[in-house]
Amino acid sequence: MTQTRTALAILRWVLGLVILAESVRFAFSHSAARAFAATGMPNVVHVVLAWSEMLAAVIFLIPKALISKAMIIGGWLLLTILGFAVVVHLLHGWFDVGALVVYAAAAWAVMSGSAETA
Repeated sequence: MTQTRTALAILRWVLGLVILAESVRFAFSHSAARAFAATGMPNVVHVVLAWSEMLAAVIFLIPKALISKAMIIGGWLLLTILGFAVVVHLLHGWFDVGALVVYAAAAWAVMSGSAETA
């Protein structure tokens, strides 16, 4: 395995696990629920967003040997969900979207790099 493939594999696992952990916290934390309630959006949006993040992260982490396109599908799902989260944050005046943008850039890098090293 080349250094690039190793680096991409590590980035993929770190990113997937961090997003999974953050989305679990977002789904089950009382403080996250209170913060989301302040947006005025229905709680169902909070639940759907949290669970879709968890699902996308798990799909992103499925090994290529099991399902060859899982990482790409999970990556696109993550990009879509993270993009939605950035828009929601900005529309509500929460400009702390740096981590979301970094997560999206990392997902894109992993997807792009895996296509080139395949």
